[in-house]
Amino acid sequence: MITEADLICIGCGKAPHEIAEYVEAARENDCSPACYVAAEEGTFNHVNGHFACTECYIALGMPASPGGWIAP
Repeated sequence: MITEADLICIGCGKAPHEIAEYVEAARENDCSPACYVAAEEGTFNHVNGHFACTECYIALGMPASPGGWIAP
């Protein structure tokens, strides 16, 4: 089972609570940054907890796939 400690951006290596975009979105949605990422981040990998924040997703070349790209 994935815990909040497992959530990490594959680009910058930061956890959701260290990334301003998720802190703000979580505050607006009355949840934790980790909860927000797990529920709303399209790149979130539910198997290992990896995701790509917006800045890193862009730096990765904005990868896409027919079923939606998730972080490895």
